[in-house]
Amino acid sequence: MSAITTLTNGEILVVGFSDSKILDSQRIEQVGRELQEVVPQAIHKKLLLNFRGVSFMSSAMITKLVMLNKGCKAQGVNLKFCEVSPNVLEVFKITKLNKLFDIQATEEKALESFDKKGWFS
Repeated sequence: MSAITTLTNGEILVVGFSDSKILDSQRIEQVGRELQEVVPQAIHKKLLLNFRGVSFMSSAMITKLVMLNKGCKAQGVNLKFCEVSPNVLEVFKITKLNKLFDIQATEEKALESFDKKGWFS
């Protein structure tokens, strides 16, 4: 069984997770592998990870997310997160990863944020 789901919303590839708790090492390896494989599928260089339903993840899974972020940057893919549970968000804050990751409250806000231009765009 796949650890992630994918669907395209306009130009944005939206990825969801099959598990509510990502703790098992084999499952984490599978999630990490599937996430790396999905990056090239983001043909418009826009990738959104929707954490709806994910209540816990291990530190090993967080490492996979950091590696994914690095891979996305290297390939010019804009990566955003949304619907991160309070438990997971707290871990991101403790580890200061909330500064590294672009985290939006809802999928709708995240999708809209891809179209926003910065000061110099």
